[in-house]
Amino acid sequence: MQLLGTPFLICTIILVPVSIALALLFWGKVRGPRPLRILSRLAMLLFCQFTAVTMVFVMVNNANLIYGSWDDLLGTGHHVRAVPSVPPLDTSGTPVPGQDAAKPPAKVVQSFKNVDDPKVPGDVQRTELKGQLSGIDGEVLVWLPPQYNDPAHKDKKFPVVELIPGWPGSSSTWYGTLKVSEQLKPLMTQGKVAPFILVSPRTLLLGNQVDAGCTDVPGKANAETWLSRDVPQMIMDNFRVDPSPDRWAVAGYSAGAHCATKLAVAHPNRYRAGVSLSGYNDPAAEKASLAGQDPKLREANNPVNILKTAAQPPKVALYLSGNKGDGFEDAIALRDAAKAPTTVQPVETTGPHASDVWKPMVPGVFEWLTSVIPVQP
Repeated sequence: MQLLGTPFLICTIILVPVSIALALLFWGKVRGPRPLRILSRLAMLLFCQFTAVTMVFVMVNNANLIYGSWDDLLGTGHHVRAVPSVPPLDTSGTPVPGQDAAKPPAKVVQSFKNVDDPKVPGDVQRTELKGQLSGIDGEVLVWLPPQYNDPAHKDKKFPVVELIPGWPGSSSTWYGTLKVSEQLKPLMTQGKVAPFILVSPRTLLLGNQVDAGCTDVPGKANAETWLSRDVPQMIMDNFRVDPSPDRWAVAGYSAGAHCATKLAVAHPNRYRAGVSLSGYNDPAAEKASLAGQDPKLREANNPVNILKTAAQPPKVALYLSGNKGDGFEDAIALRDAAKAPTTVQPVETTGPHASDVWKPMVPGVFEWLTSVIPVQP
């Protein structure tokens, strides 16, 4: 039985009254020495508590799509096939000349199917990608705008937004919890939002105790290469997308917001814009972050440091939202560190660090993205 969905949730709901009924039925029937009777009744109470806690966990997980599968919950999934040396790129995003290892990967045509998740809209597609450069294997979810299959747009190339979930988080969360495609579809049809292709890759790579984040960690995982090279290349190989970095953006919430900012400023050869919802700059803000546990990686993956040490300021636009004490100060720090052509728009929000705050922001965020990456005629 799947972790997500109605069947398992119903089972957990049924178990709660059943456990209470069983405890009441057998409470007075326990026989034996007094210590044994006490232990037996304590076991009944613990079982009742266990079923109640399990029901609440499943309800919260279904609502927020924190864990997408039993493997994610138990940490038994294996998504890092290898940790190869990653071929370098020059500042334009082109493989460095003269290095055989830097040849572009062969084109890979993927097959896509519907997402087996009742919370995810039926028009979201899923594929299993084997990262050629990163050595990472994982699912990638793709949603196509209403214009994509319109015969009037059959020769048109589309802009792309890569969507990064928090940690732990599922590739389904943007679609199932934040309702990104459902909110944007009518706005795209009305011409208020550009017809972005929405892409959400797996980021839970090393189990539920370690966050690989968006960093290439030697010997552990090439998470940055997976997000910034393997996934975009797959999208370009399989869909009518504009390959220019001026037509790509990356967005995230919480830990994914940190990644969105970091990827945008570190890879202006791939992304024109980055959106951070309640993010942070210091990787160590997430205790499970591998980058945050290593002093050199921690410094190198702080977007403030990336801006300060860049040979030339990256041509990126950043939309950084957060409450005071929950991302807003980080947004101000990035604004203060930015130099043209980098632009930073801090947005102060109110409310908890939760999807209830981020979900209503989706339309406004994508209207802002449309101002940076406008609809093309």
